Amino acid sequence: MSKITTILFDFDGTIMNTNEVVIKSWQHTFRTVEGKERPVESIVSTFGEPLVKTMARLLPQVSVEEGVRIYRSFLLEHYDEMIHPFPGMVDLICKLKERGYKTGLVTSRVGDTAVQGLEQFGLLPHMDCLVTCEDTDKHKPDPEPIRIALRKLGSEPAESIMLGDTMYDILCARNAGVRSVLVGWQMAVSEEEIKGPNGPDYIIKKPEDLFDILT
Repeated sequence: MSKITTILFDFDGTIMNTNEVVIKSWQHTFRTVEGKERPVESIVSTFGEPLVKTMARLLPQVSVEEGVRIYRSFLLEHYDEMIHPFPGMVDLICKLKERGYKTGLVTSRVGDTAVQGLEQFGLLPHMDCLVTCEDTDKHKPDPEPIRIALRKLGSEPAESIMLGDTMYDILCARNAGVRSVLVGWQMAVSEEEIKGPNGPDYIIKKPEDLFDILT
């Protein structure tokens, strides 16, 4: 098995806890369009999907553009105050760079808020490349976002690993020929999926556990 040189990260639910702002942005959108909120579970089940795809599916009665405008108006107003890195993630990423690993962000989030979140907590300089939903028309679980990152980094799939919290991340990695790590601090994956044929290669319960895989 090839030595790992390249670590790829999902953003929401992996590096950053964005649950509060995402859920409240959706509830604001539902109240504006439908006059009432929806169960939180129906929002959580969409985690990992690109916003425009989810918007078209959940609120077909309005244009995607209008729905996204309503959603982002709330999100951008409250984003800074409602997001924070998961414990240990900033330290992990800094240590990886100190040890010479190549790092990349592969997210279905739009670029402006991904950059904003990384900058806010001093992580942007520690990411060697960013791939966001604007960089491709093909999104997780399609392998193209990871393939773009590997091309930017000059890395091969066999020497790379992807950390994520949803099956979109795990399947994207598998489809790209990259080893996958399911993070346990926000695991939006069922036991059945974990044990299934497309389950993750590894599961870690806390960020520093990644070093047990790398050594």
